[in-house]
Amino acid sequence: MKGLFLVEPLVAFYAFASFLIYPLVQQYVYRRLWQEMTNTTYPVSDNSSRCDPSDTSSHHEEVQKAASLFSLYTELFSMIPSLAATLILVTYSDQRGRKITIILPLIGSLFYTVSFLSVSFFELDLYLLIVSSFVSALFGGSGTFLGGCFSYIADLCEDGQEKTLRMAGVDMVIGLLSGVASLSTGYFLRAAGFNWPFFTSALFQCVNLVYAVFVLEETVQRPPDDMRQLAYGVYQLFAGASRRRNVLLVLLLLLFSSFSFANVGGISTITLYELNQPLCWNEILIGYGSALSMTVFLTSFVGVTVFSRCGVPNLVIILIGILSVMAAMTLVAFAKTTLMMFLVRLPMLLAIMPFPMLRSMMSKIVSKTEQGALFACLACLDSVSNSVAVAVFSSIYAATVTWYPGFSFLLSAGLCVIPLALLACVGLLGVDESKEAKEAEALIPGEEDLAVDYNPPLT
Repeated sequence: MKGLFLVEPLVAFYAFASFLIYPLVQQYVYRRLWQEMTNTTYPVSDNSSRCDPSDTSSHHEEVQKAASLFSLYTELFSMIPSLAATLILVTYSDQRGRKITIILPLIGSLFYTVSFLSVSFFELDLYLLIVSSFVSALFGGSGTFLGGCFSYIADLCEDGQEKTLRMAGVDMVIGLLSGVASLSTGYFLRAAGFNWPFFTSALFQCVNLVYAVFVLEETVQRPPDDMRQLAYGVYQLFAGASRRRNVLLVLLLLLFSSFSFANVGGISTITLYELNQPLCWNEILIGYGSALSMTVFLTSFVGVTVFSRCGVPNLVIILIGILSVMAAMTLVAFAKTTLMMFLVRLPMLLAIMPFPMLRSMMSKIVSKTEQGALFACLACLDSVSNSVAVAVFSSIYAATVTWYPGFSFLLSAGLCVIPLALLACVGLLGVDESKEAKEAEALIPGEEDLAVDYNPPLT
């Protein structure tokens, strides 16, 4: 039976399974910490807000600090093994195939979900989740999985616009399925508790693993005779290219990681902000908010498609996305009502556009045999920036929650100045993707021989 050259179903199931429990993770930790620190049951209400106006105690702030620090410890313990796994596996995929970068993270994700289910079902020590996060990171995280998927797509796409739209399509699939999952989590939690969402997520991940192992076809079919590129893959990405291309690539990588840092850092504390006074959202509202946030992937895909077809320059599309995040985070910092908290999602509708544009731009200026090394480097930077962002913003939120909970969002908006400055540098340097790609291909002798069966047909 012939397999399929489609990673979109994998991404869809992965997004649904992950975001079925992602909004619940902070809520579960928050509730457990509340019970342990206050020796009282967590207040559950059918109203939109579960705040007690007469409650003037410091319970909310104490639990907010503890939950933020828990997120900090989780990220610190998982960052290093995830980074190492991403760098090794995605670079390795240039010579041994992309599927390993997809299958191993799925195994790690399944292990983490089952661990969460066990802690919830048997009411085990909460800090066992940090241990399970460390173990699952040894298999690579979402950065490894997405790095493998984007490398897989780069293998299949020859045309630059096709590559851009298909990568943007992957982001859209993530947003669409994540939104559906996030929307259902609140109702799922209220109807069945935490255990059933975790169990359902584990089932979806099992199906995903079966598809990846037995259905997905490999794109890289090369003889295992050159191990040098495993050790020197990232080094070779820069060693043989012109100085101008290297400067351009470094600027684009820094632009990607700095924007990811600012964006993820701000988003990472939104759930805690919604749980805190004066919003005090319940699980239903948090589900609605998460689902609305996920529509940004869909609207960003539409934005990339429309702007690309209308001939809008890539750098302008990236600029619009960065300004979108700046505006949204600034408004979040001052949101004090439920209506305002929903409305702040509107300026963020185009916030994801820079990511597929930057991936596509970088993919176009390197050769076919360097795609895995590029996405390994990109995935590592993304993993580092995301993990550091969560750790930094969690600690900042814990330190500022008592006097101004919105400070971390203002910081996120302010940090967007860095990718704006880097974008200006890229604009001054100038980007000629076709020229850079031709130079990259010419610098690799015998690439035609290496690329046998590298780009299989889609049929």
